[in-house]
Amino acid sequence: MRVIDLADLPHRPIEAHGSRGFSVGAFGLGADTHLVAVDLAPGGVIGRHPAVGCQLLVVFAGEAEVSGAELTVRRIGPGQGAVWEPGEVHETRSPGGMTALIVEGDLDIGAPGEQVDPGDV
Repeated sequence: MRVIDLADLPHRPIEAHGSRGFSVGAFGLGADTHLVAVDLAPGGVIGRHPAVGCQLLVVFAGEAEVSGAELTVRRIGPGQGAVWEPGEVHETRSPGGMTALIVEGDLDIGAPGEQVDPGDV
């Protein structure tokens, strides 16, 4: 077993799409999926851009204000997530700062539980 401390991952700042106060630390890669630890400073923004694939943002600490193609802003906190479909233009802001995980790629978010984990047989 390995233990990964997401806070210890090397992070790099991202300024594309007008982003500010935004850094990422990649820590996992699959055939069609990648996992990224995200830090958003207080007042930070991940600028409006299209999702490359299906994208899931899960907040671990802090809060995020997220919006998608319809521009409706929703506030999410720890234990909550936002899902954007491939190509959907979206944005994330955080007035107080946020730590999160992004999983992006060939995902089926919301698949019935028995498909994801059939349990012991």
